[in-house]
Amino acid sequence: MKILIVDDEPLARSRLQRLLSPFADVNCVGVAENAAQAWLQIKKLQPDLVLLDIDMPDEDGLTLAARIAELPLPPAVVFVTAHAEHALNAYQVSAADYLLKPVVAARLEQALAKVGTITRAHLERQQAVEPKIAYQCGLVTKNVALADLFYCSAESKYVKLTFRAGEAYVDLSLADLEQRFPQLVRIHRSYLINPQYFSALKLTAGRYEIQLNCCDDKLPVSRRSLAQVKHDLQLK
Repeated sequence: MKILIVDDEPLARSRLQRLLSPFADVNCVGVAENAAQAWLQIKKLQPDLVLLDIDMPDEDGLTLAARIAELPLPPAVVFVTAHAEHALNAYQVSAADYLLKPVVAARLEQALAKVGTITRAHLERQQAVEPKIAYQCGLVTKNVALADLFYCSAESKYVKLTFRAGEAYVDLSLADLEQRFPQLVRIHRSYLINPQYFSALKLTAGRYEIQLNCCDDKLPVSRRSLAQVKHDLQLK
């Protein structure tokens, strides 16, 4: 189990690291001292569990936990705090457990056992659900299945999805989509494609373009990305 520790107090971070060290199946992959650092670490390290303080400068742990819960496959969150009065709010943002400082080893072990079960169940549920991307259509939230997505293109502050039933705009970056759906292939700083619709890579007037078998659009391939594109699409 990969664990990220988030606490603005160095002594608290060190104590948790010491308490975690005897567990053979636990790997503390990183520490963060505030919510901004934690958010970057979560995206980079993909932890299974975040041990999260509540009272921190700027963004508090409850607000960060609410953001974490919106991720496609969020890590479990266990709050570690000196304040018992936050317990109700903690469970309202889907916390797996709530530990009071100073944390004792036996109580931490209980929390880890509970999270292990949650994490396995979460993964099984995620694998059973077809990946989808949500978008707004007026006041209605709709979804496009990843299998029906042709490509994504960056346009100003938004990303346009082109798919079997039409087009839609999402308030996400290409980097966000690339992270959430690693099966998509980056062919240009402004384009991601679904490789299942790849038809051909052609050199036209000195420029590389990709043709898809689902539409007539010709999508540019940057020279910088060319080698990686060929690798990802298994082209020679």
